[in-house]
Amino acid sequence: MFDILVYLYETYYRPDACPEPAALARKLSAVGFDDIEISEALDWLTGLTEMAVTEQIDASTGTRYYVDEEYIELGSPAIGFIQFLESAGVLTPVQREIVIERALAVDESPVTLGKLKIIVLMVMWSQGKEPDALMFDDLFGDDDEQAPRLLH
Repeated sequence: MFDILVYLYETYYRPDACPEPAALARKLSAVGFDDIEISEALDWLTGLTEMAVTEQIDASTGTRYYVDEEYIELGSPAIGFIQFLESAGVLTPVQREIVIERALAVDESPVTLGKLKIIVLMVMWSQGKEPDALMFDDLFGDDDEQAPRLLH
C-alpha cells in the first residue's frame, strides 16, 4: 500500500489532479500494482479524505497525551517524530490528529518511522501543502535502518 501512496505523491502533484477512484484503480493496475494493495490504498485514501472533511479540532497549544492503545500501535519513534513535527511548526494540531488517525488505520503495529513519514507527506499532500525543502528531505528519507540522529 505504501508504494502506491508514494507513487501517487510523486505522480500527482496535487490531490485534485488525481483521477476518481475507479479510474485510479485501473491506472494503478496498469502500472503493475497488485489489486489487494490498490484496494487497501484506495480505502486508506478514502479515510484520509473523510478525516480532512470532518475534522473539527480547535487549534490548541496544550500537550497531546496518548492513550495506551495509541502508544502501543504507534510506538515511541512515531510519537516522538509527530511531536517533533508539531513543535517545529510543520504539523498543526488538526494535522497531527489526522496523522495519528491514519497511522492507526494501518494494519501494522508499531508503525515504522518510514511509513509514518509517508503518512505525514500524504496528509500534507491531501491538503495541498508542501513541506519546505529541508523538511521534505527528512520526511522522504527512510531512516528506519540508519543510526539515530544525535543532538550535538
